[in-house]
Amino acid sequence: MKKKKFFLVLIILFVILFVIWFFIKKNTNKQEFIEYTPQQEISEEQERKCLVSLYFRNKETKMLMPEARLIDAKTLIENPYYTLVNLLIEGPKNEKLESALPQGTKLNNVKIEQDMVIVDLSKEFIKNTNLGAEEESKIIYSIVNTLTELTEVNSVKILIDGEEGKEFEDGEINFKQPFARMK
Repeated sequence: MKKKKFFLVLIILFVILFVIWFFIKKNTNKQEFIEYTPQQEISEEQERKCLVSLYFRNKETKMLMPEARLIDAKTLIENPYYTLVNLLIEGPKNEKLESALPQGTKLNNVKIEQDMVIVDLSKEFIKNTNLGAEEESKIIYSIVNTLTELTEVNSVKILIDGEEGKEFEDGEINFKQPFARMK
């Protein structure tokens, strides 16, 4: 009697497994693969582009805002820090934004040491900047927020014509310590 129940249970399990296998097999064979074709082909030049965020001041709100920019990956690979700071100096493409950097600012040098980028700017960066701490911090964080978008950068030290410890003319903000990203 026990053997009959065992065989009956075994047969029922076999039938259930067979039915499950049958439905799985039936459903997998019905799938159709549709090949996706883009509406527009991507050129080789577009493939070499990468997206970066540059921080500029909004003309209306005066707050820092990112501007997304597609740039050639080759220029970014050679010296990304130099490229990004120079793009900030050139100014935004968006008409609603303006450069936070003082006019006439030039980039003397830029290098990375560990996770800190050292940016050496011309004296024009600190001349005629009696704007107060709030506006001067926007000038600083335009650079800092742009460079810390790169994963290897955690802080930025600013030099003026190769000298450390300089400050804006009004003395509100000095450059003795590196600046970390503003949240």
